[in-house]
Parts: sequence; structure tokens; C-alpha cells
Amino acid sequence: MWKLYDALIEGIPEECLVDEFICGTYAVLIRSGNGCGFSQIVPGDSLPETMKKSLNMPLKRLAECIKSWNFVEASVGMAAINAWYNSPATASGNGIALSKSLHSEDRLSDPFIAYQNVIKNKKVAVFGHFPYVEQLLQPVCELAIIERDPMEGDYPEAAAEYILPESNFVILSCTSLVYKTLPRMLELAKNAYVIIVGPFTPLAPELFSFGVNDLSSFVVKDNAGAARIISGLERRKIYKTGQKVTMKPK
Repeated sequence: MWKLYDALIEGIPEECLVDEFICGTYAVLIRSGNGCGFSQIVPGDSLPETMKKSLNMPLKRLAECIKSWNFVEASVGMAAINAWYNSPATASGNGIALSKSLHSEDRLSDPFIAYQNVIKNKKVAVFGHFPYVEQLLQPVCELAIIERDPMEGDYPEAAAEYILPESNFVILSCTSLVYKTLPRMLELAKNAYVIIVGPFTPLAPELFSFGVNDLSSFVVKDNAGAARIISGLERRKIYKTGQKVTMKPK
């Protein structure tokens, strides 16, 4: 079950170090060189943390926190993973086209918009209640929304065992990496087209070997601006510090 996580960790070079570590109220940011990764802080710290963390420690070592069952610590690991894979240099090297500006808004990189024609009349399962998902998808497909904390009209998490195997398209939240549910979700969705979405989705080609077809994420270009936002010094959206992007197998 750890193969997916081990693949993400192994892809990080040994020489990368942690140069900046900011833990804000709602998110954590890790910078290594020019690469800046962040993650939402996922609640769940009933278990003790697994390692002592410090600046200048190997980024690869910090990334191992993704395997922690303390979800706050796992969020730190997620940010460390993204500091490598979602850096502009790594993303460009993996074929992602980045604009020259610090901030660019590309609505075509939003899968809820980009796939509207493709999913027409298909069975679509969305794991996570994303903003405007009903307005964007319900008119064009047979939509099932699955939620850990269901709202009215949502299916409970246990329904994924039944819904995902029958779906044509499956959209998963990047928080599934922190919760450790992603391997099982990919197994259930093995016959579907699978997209992982969210600003801290790792832009890692390794994920394509595990049944993922598309990654929708975010690349930070303004590291200083992102650091100010995560630390609470500025009140603006993190999306103003970079570019929404998508990545598919080459």
C-alpha cells in the first residue's frame, strides 16, 4: 500500500534541503531552493508526530512525513513533496508550459470546465464537495458527489466502494494523499479516467503508473508572496502567487 508514497519520496533528489518552513493557521509551506510547495493542514493529530523537523534537513527526509498517521504532520510531508515536484524548474522539465508572469489565470486548466464536453452523459464521481461542482457538472453528466463529511445530496465516504467501480470518470481531491485513501480509490477506479485535483496535488509523473490520468494543480512562482500569505502577513488568495496547471502522461 505504500508503493505510491515511496515512489513520490524516491523521486526527490538527495541533495535538496529545507530552506524555509512556515506553518500557518490553515496551511504549511516548505521551500527548497527556488521550489516552493504548500499544503492545506488536514486536521487529525491524535497520534504523536514521527520525526524531529528542522531547517537544512534533507527535503527527502521531511517528505517521509506524508506516511504519518498524524494528519497534521502528513500535511508537512505533502508540502515537502510539492517543494520538489511543483517547483517551476521541475514542472517545466516535466513538460508543463509556464507563463513568464508571476500570476496567470488559466480557466482551461480547471478540470471542472475543461472536461465538460468529454463527460457529457457519462457517470462521474467526484470525491470532495468542490465549489460550484453541481452547477458545472450536474447539467451534463450523471453526477455523484462523495464526501467525508456529507452535505445534503452527497454520498458518504463508504459509498465509494460501490460508486467508483461503476464510474466512467473519477475526480479525486489531493487530500486523499494525506488521508492515505488514494491507493484504495485508485484501485476502485481502475476502469475509469482518473483526475486528481487541488492546489497541492503533486505534479509527479510517478502517479501515472498507479492509474492516474490527469493532475490538476498549482505552481508557486512568487515564493516570497506565498510565504507572506501562508504566515498570515497578507490576506489574499494563494492563487495570486503562481499559475494553475495540468499535467498528463507524455
